[in-house]
Amino acid sequence: MTKRFIALAVLAAGPALATPGGPIDTLQQGTYVCELPGDAAGPAGLRQPHRDFTVINSSSYTAEGQRGTYLLTGDNVVFTSGPRKGQRYTRLSANFLREIGPDGEAGRLRCVRRVVNNK
Repeated sequence: MTKRFIALAVLAAGPALATPGGPIDTLQQGTYVCELPGDAAGPAGLRQPHRDFTVINSSSYTAEGQRGTYLLTGDNVVFTSGPRKGQRYTRLSANFLREIGPDGEAGRLRCVRRVVNNK
């Protein structure tokens, strides 16, 4: 009987099951600059500086001088508080997000983490 209790205790101490949206994670820290696509006759992207945000630590970000939080499950990002509350994105790569519209479809806005070669 004692061996059963030990086995149950070991199983209970194992890793948690995956969340429905995928594993919980955090975004790369840094400033994400946002833009809309341009066209062949002009610039490749049209900056939208009022949509930029900075991931600071854990699941926190700043935008417009205010702080908020987000939840990243799998590749789905949802801003849960602060100035971007309710906005949703899909993570296409470690440094690239695409906004998800109210209809659940990918929107035109894209946000890319600023790194040394894209300042």
